[in-house]
Order: sequence, then C-alpha cells, then structure tokens
Amino acid sequence: MTKDDTHPLMRDWRILVLIAALILSAASIYLLPPAFDKGIQGNVQLGLDLEGGSWIQLEYKAELVTFETTGSIEELVQGLSEDLDTEVTLIEANVVEIRKHFTQEELEPVFAGYGATITNYEIGVGPETAETVKRILEEKINRLGTRDAKVNTLTTFGGASRYIRIELAGVDMITAQEIVGQQGKFDIRIQTTGNETEHVLYGDAITSVGNPAQHPIGSGNWGVPFTINDEGAQALREAAIRTGATDRPTDHELMMLLDDEIVYSAPLSADLASRLKVEEVRNLVASTGVGENALNRAMILEIHLRAGALPVDVTIAGSGSVSAALGEHFKTMSIIAGIIALLTVGLVVYYRYREPSIVIPMLLINTSEIIILLGIARYFTQLDLAAIAGLIAVLGTSIDQLVVITDEVLHEGKVPSPNVYLKRLARALGIIIVAASTMIIAMLPLAVMDLSSLRGFAIITILGVLIGVVITRPAYGKIIMAILSR
Repeated sequence: MTKDDTHPLMRDWRILVLIAALILSAASIYLLPPAFDKGIQGNVQLGLDLEGGSWIQLEYKAELVTFETTGSIEELVQGLSEDLDTEVTLIEANVVEIRKHFTQEELEPVFAGYGATITNYEIGVGPETAETVKRILEEKINRLGTRDAKVNTLTTFGGASRYIRIELAGVDMITAQEIVGQQGKFDIRIQTTGNETEHVLYGDAITSVGNPAQHPIGSGNWGVPFTINDEGAQALREAAIRTGATDRPTDHELMMLLDDEIVYSAPLSADLASRLKVEEVRNLVASTGVGENALNRAMILEIHLRAGALPVDVTIAGSGSVSAALGEHFKTMSIIAGIIALLTVGLVVYYRYREPSIVIPMLLINTSEIIILLGIARYFTQLDLAAIAGLIAVLGTSIDQLVVITDEVLHEGKVPSPNVYLKRLARALGIIIVAASTMIIAMLPLAVMDLSSLRGFAIITILGVLIGVVITRPAYGKIIMAILSR
C-alpha cells in the first residue's frame, strides 16, 4: 500500500475509533493498577475454573407461603410470628416470608387457627431478604480482599430465592467455609470469675466500624476501631464496674462471640479500665497484636463486627473446588484452544479467498476484537470456562460477519466503484446488525437469569457482538475497501 493510500485510511474516523479502543483496552488490562504484579493476565479476573478455588451453595432455611383468608392479615402475621417464634414478614398482599424452616404440613394447622389456608408453599426468601444476604456476604468477601469472587442468588420459577452461590477463585475449601459459613448472633461478653462470663451487648449496639490500623500509629500493634451506641456504652461501663474489671483489667477479658463461638478475646487495657471508672466510652479498639498474622486477624474481626449476622439461617447445600494445578491446566488448554480456533479460521478463510491481503486483515480485526472485548469485560465478569467458550463463539461469529462484508463488496469477484461499494457495504452492515440483534435477544435471558455458570458466556457474547457492530465491522469495511482498490 502506498503512502498516499495509507494517509486517508489512517485519518478515517472508523480506523481512529478502532485504534483508540485498542489502546484503551490494552491500558485497561496492563497499565492500570494492580496489573503490574498480575503477569500475562493483567487485570483480567480469572474465575475458579482457571485459577483454582472453591464454590459453596447455601440454602435458605425459610419459606414463602401464599395464603387466602377472610380475616385480618395484620393479625395473621402477628399471630404467626408469635406462634412460630420467628420473624414473619408480609412481602406481598397474600404472601408471607417465614424466616425459619417449617414443612407445609407443620404450617397448615397454624394458618387454619387464624382462618387462613395455604395455597402455595416454596422454600426460600423474598427478593429483599435475598439482596440483604448477598450484600452481607459480598461485604465479608470484599473486606478480606478476595476480589475475584462472585455471589449469585438462584431463584425458582415461582420467584423464591432458594439458594445463594459463592465462588471464590484462589481460595481453598476450608478458608471458603470460614469466610461464608460464619453467621448468626454477635454477642459481646465480659469475664466475671474463672471461666464464667456475662452478656454485655449484642451486635446491634455497634454503630460504626473502622478499617484495621495500627494503634497507636506506627506502633506495629494492629487493631479494629469501632463505636457503640449510648445504651451499649452504659451497659459496658456498668458491667466493667460490677465485675471488677475497672480495678483488675488483666483478670477480665472482653469476649466477642459469633453464634456462641469466640472470635475475639482480650483483657481490657489499663487505659480503658481507668476511663470506664469515670465515664462511658463509646469509641473502642479491639487489638489483635503485632505482625502479619495479627493484621489477618484484624481483617477477619472487622468483617464480624460489620456483618456478624445474616437475617435468615442458611445451610451448605453443596460445595466443590478446583485445585490450583487443575486450574493452571485449564488455563493452558484454554489458550491452546483459542490459538487453534484462530489458526483454523485463518486456514478456512484462506482456502476460500486464496489472498493473504484479505485473510491477514480479517485475522488482525478478529484479534483486535478479542483484545477490546477483554479490556471491557474485565469490569463486568470473570474469565471462566464459560466465558472462554463465549470468546471462541465471538471469534467464529466475527469471521462470519467479515466474510459477509467481503462477499458483499466483492460481488462476482469484481471490485465495484466507490459509490457501489458504499451501497454494498451499507447493505452488508444492515444484515450484520439484524443478525447481531437476534444474537443479543437470544443471549439476554442467560445474562439476566440466575444461571451463574452461563452468565459469563452470555455477557461475553453480547459484548463481543456490540463491539463488532460499533467498532470493528465499520473499520474492516474501510480497510478492505483500501485493499481491494489497489
């Protein structure tokens, strides 16, 4: 291609958009932090299929019950809450959420006692409760710095959220269960005599929690600052004075329990004991010691302080893991599969056109589309085996559409005049847009439904189609025009 041919092409807005998208995508993957220490993958988040890790699926111990009644719904809800000794919430006009596990047979006589009949029974919780549980679990996971994690709610056709699935890349099963499995009542107690303790306050008295930090600053002693409300401060002072902790702080430990299991225990500091003698103290620091292990303990304690309890009990309904070695094998095989797919496509296209000046731009456009797709997708989804399948699908559909453009503008093997060429290119792009719209519509249900294993495939496919229609197909049309007009 001559210099005169090159300059108009490089000034075309379609080519400039393609180049800009490539540069921004490469920067997104390799230049933005924390890419510097992530190796060849850059900022692309790898799922547990490729990195190894664990998944846990939790089932809610609750149910949604649809009922019919001629009496007072308010009295029914209040009565159910008292009789069943649990929280009962009206989430629709005739649907209640019961946050404790009961069978339908156990509930029917209770409802009948208030003149109501059960018309539908589903295990699970409503959308608001499911979202709350998801938020708490995400907060626990994120506070541990586990960035490559997914929390997905699985909903039945009836609308009940029955399961929640947590995928933790690069985390072993024992650690995964420790992260997501601890929930329930958060209780702060004070040691009285010997091994005896007494209750001081519950987790609802904690009003704010700070990030783990060194106290004092630069001392190397890690701790978690937190604040309690006025009632909690009063209860703490009274308990400390009553038990003698203000006079002998080293003999009276302050314990934090989650579901009756101790997650933190340490004696009162001399400074806190002296302050409690004269005043109520709302701002406290739970010290965990010195060193890396103390920092890890502080990070876990912060999670418990922030989100110690889920609003409904859960049980582990299923779990699994992928070893790091197997994840590395899958990663290698995925790279090999992508290279083979690209080479195979190149050979097929070359067999069709027998012209390297057509085949090479096709493959370069295809490769650039994958780079742009990864640069954008890293903000939306992880790269697991389903997403890899989506990348290969995008690669195939991309070549299909480039062949459509090439065949349309190279009608009967002849290079048309510029005006005719533009008309044929517009017609080819119209066909591609219709095909892309059909693909997006077909993939949307998979992208929005609670099918975690297929969502990555759908998201990658949709993004790939949009990138092709908006960026790479118009650019290829101008590139192939410049080549064919030589």
